[in-house]
Amino acid sequence: MMQVWHFSEMAYHPAWPQLGESYRVIIPSRLYDPKIGADLYHRYLDEWALCDELGINIMTNEHHATATCADSVCTIPMAILARETKKVRLLALGMPIGNRNDPIRVAEEYATIDIISRGRLEMGFVKGVPFEISPANTNPAELMERFWEAHDLILKAMQSHDGPFSWEGTHFQYRSVNVWPRPWQEPHPPVWMPVGSPGSASEAAARGITIGVLNTGWVRTPAIYEAYRKTAADAGREMRLDKLAYMALIGIGDTREEGWRRADQILGYSRTSGIVAPQFQNPPGYVAPAINAQMLKSGGASMARATRVQTKDGRPINARTMQVEEAIDAGLVFAGTPDDVWNQLRAFYDHVGGFGHLLMMGQGGLLDHDDTVANLTMFSKEVLPRMSELG
Repeated sequence: MMQVWHFSEMAYHPAWPQLGESYRVIIPSRLYDPKIGADLYHRYLDEWALCDELGINIMTNEHHATATCADSVCTIPMAILARETKKVRLLALGMPIGNRNDPIRVAEEYATIDIISRGRLEMGFVKGVPFEISPANTNPAELMERFWEAHDLILKAMQSHDGPFSWEGTHFQYRSVNVWPRPWQEPHPPVWMPVGSPGSASEAAARGITIGVLNTGWVRTPAIYEAYRKTAADAGREMRLDKLAYMALIGIGDTREEGWRRADQILGYSRTSGIVAPQFQNPPGYVAPAINAQMLKSGGASMARATRVQTKDGRPINARTMQVEEAIDAGLVFAGTPDDVWNQLRAFYDHVGGFGHLLMMGQGGLLDHDDTVANLTMFSKEVLPRMSELG
């Protein structure tokens, strides 16, 4: 049966009206009111905790120096939820390990959460968006080398139980690695990474990593999944649907109008997450030269990012201005009545050849607490039971 995960970026939307052409990196923290922020954190945590009753798993992520995602350390809410919940799985998608200076600390954080949750953690490792390079003060040309070395070190640290070992890598050096506690799950919690291209999907498939596909829609997703399937087959790995995940924004209501209204508010996530000053959009070396050349030909990183979403017939959509109907056509949003949402989900599932996880953005943008609770509850009652028909 397909697994469903509720996702929210815990946005600090009260600052949005005061921001201009950058919602990230250079915005002053005086725009953050700690009292309002505390109320929002508790509210978002309550919504995630409700998922334990609804049978919806939990997904967190992190971003830095931004008002679009106030969760700057994904393991903190995940640690709270490891204690507050009892049944659902917990996915942190995730940790930008190429930008972190201490992979062993990441291993310790994840192992501790796995113990507290009694083995319900799923570990996400992410490259991170280009806007994260400046706050992290890292070299974008070395990012993927650092990422894979950190990945290998974390997994080795979690699987080594006979005392210290040394690590003399290109980017990380440790004289004595000895992670306590060891994780609950053997040999370690499942590993995930988000991907946005067939090449990245192939890298993940070669290692047996579960992939989360975000904002790729009707047009781009099939090639990504096919690349994963092909590489898994070439490597002799069993191809299971639970290795493939897809993220969609979901608005559901008693009427189509109510579902679309909720989806429209959640789309505040898509309309704001890419608003960043141009000097942070394409740090040198972040993408391969061939991809960079193509972006420059099409108008630069800002234009490529704004129009990478396409409708079923290949028409580009500007993410900053997209409407619900366009987003449904692009496969980014499933919205309307329970039947509408189910039919859109099933059509997309068949179009891409199936997947085992739905990453459901059930809250985003300006969607308030009452609407979020209603959105999650209705999905749990009206759509979740139908998931057994998929796969």
